[in-house]
Amino acid sequence: MRRLGWGLAALWLAAALLVLPLLAMQRGGVGGAPQAGPAASPAPAATALPARTTPYRAVWVSYLEWQQVDFSSASAFARDAGAMLDDIAALGATVVLAQVRPFGDALYPSDYFPFSHLCTGTQGQDPGFDPLALLVQAAHDRGLELEAWVNPYRLQAGGVPALCAASPAVQHPGWVRATAEGLYLDPASAEVRQYIADGVAELCENYALDGIHFDDYFYPTTDPAFDEADYAAAGSSLPLDDWRRQNVNALMALCHDVTQRCGVRFGAAPLADPDLCYSGQYSDAALWLAQGGYVDYLMPQLYWGLDYTRDGGAANSLGAAAARWAALPRAAGVALYGGLGAYRIGDGDGSDTPGEWTTGRALASQWAALEALGFEGGGLYRYASLWRNPAWADLAAQERGALAALWQA
Repeated sequence: MRRLGWGLAALWLAAALLVLPLLAMQRGGVGGAPQAGPAASPAPAATALPARTTPYRAVWVSYLEWQQVDFSSASAFARDAGAMLDDIAALGATVVLAQVRPFGDALYPSDYFPFSHLCTGTQGQDPGFDPLALLVQAAHDRGLELEAWVNPYRLQAGGVPALCAASPAVQHPGWVRATAEGLYLDPASAEVRQYIADGVAELCENYALDGIHFDDYFYPTTDPAFDEADYAAAGSSLPLDDWRRQNVNALMALCHDVTQRCGVRFGAAPLADPDLCYSGQYSDAALWLAQGGYVDYLMPQLYWGLDYTRDGGAANSLGAAAARWAALPRAAGVALYGGLGAYRIGDGDGSDTPGEWTTGRALASQWAALEALGFEGGGLYRYASLWRNPAWADLAAQERGALAALWQA
């Protein structure tokens, strides 16, 4: 759980905003005024998309993978991205979760977000081609589905180069909140929620996407000071925790409405513990699963082994965590998938009994366990752990072989 260090946070925010033109022309709205949380309202209407006809077997491709891809030209990008997609398709996976908006920036031309520094090394610099357009076409050419992975709130974190003048943090400084870890859009702002939803609509309308995938959609801290001014301005009768959950619920419902109109599925990857989601990140994932109108699927990050034990207990084992999710009420049309931690291969999960991560079939065993609990599919985090893993290359190859055998059985 991340805590707020206000001395460092204040310096970070001041530095990030003072070094850039704060008077840059605003785009799409007026930044500055705190926004009240959404008024209490009935649950959003749930409209089910057509049922899947193929298994949901996803692989996450993160900004860390993009750091290893050549963006110098369209042909170079197509070559490197195509090689990754070839690997994913050969494994028998069906879905690519491609991170296309990691830090309030984009791997595509946008009216709302500048080009990502991942494309050229400098945020806001046009690479001269549209990486996402090439990626969507290349995925579909290989029979793969492509979901755009979006981090809606995060603007800057450690190691991310300077923000450009077109960053939402500069265009709308009043929308920005700081923690010791970085800069975030304010979850309490109705203008922020609409801006994020407009960005989702832009993606759905301009690209033949199969889905929108949210991560880091939660509050970045539990510290009351993070949004105390917003809370005071809202005049809400709700306790702070409930008010924050209401803000996140409002974003999820708004974005789900956008994707439904476009016929695109909308999903999210919460933490493994639904109680921690609720109390630590103000994400009522159990509600989204039970009620509909918020997501089309959830894929909790179940990044521990079946044999996980620590300090004599197994409460955080994949089996225990998955069973908690499987026991939750689930609305018709909302799927439950499980995210598996391929990055644990060889290195383990911090357990007192880490041996399963050196068997060469940890992921296949975990996948089978999820299916036995009624999960409808899952995802593997992340691509490089399975195909670009020099420390555990042989073990990763064994894991791929075991997964392929399971999926082809």
